[in-house]
Amino acid sequence: MKESAKQVQLYLQQQGFTNEVVELPSSTRTVQEAAEAIGCHEAQIAKSIVFDIGGRALLIVASGPNRVSEERVATFIKAPLAKANAAFVREHTGYAIGGVPPVAHKYPLRILIDEDLWKYETIWAAAGHPMAVFQLTPDELLQMTKGEVTKIK
Repeated sequence: MKESAKQVQLYLQQQGFTNEVVELPSSTRTVQEAAEAIGCHEAQIAKSIVFDIGGRALLIVASGPNRVSEERVATFIKAPLAKANAAFVREHTGYAIGGVPPVAHKYPLRILIDEDLWKYETIWAAAGHPMAVFQLTPDELLQMTKGEVTKIK
């Protein structure tokens, strides 16, 4: 298992969660790739998107096909936001784009969770590497991240 995926697995164990990180034989960097590799609906992929809020990171965990309404989110958080570049993402989360997990970040992040994820019993999230994922429920995601549930589209 890749070191970054091991880091996510260790974090989950240390927090008392039994979810297992798995590495897949093909990339899960995009929602479509992840859904095909796992054998689930694209909407069951909990994708992590990082935004820059004046130098601080905001992580949005969104249902696969959903596009983030930056205007809606800016109104919700009461601050303007900008898409983060790859260096900003790695600096604030400790992971590269395409493998950012919803947990185990380098620094504490504010996290928003797409309410549409509750349409599914189980979902899949990145686990620190473009070929690593873990299965969880939306309620576990909320518990793990202590995020805020909102409409993001």
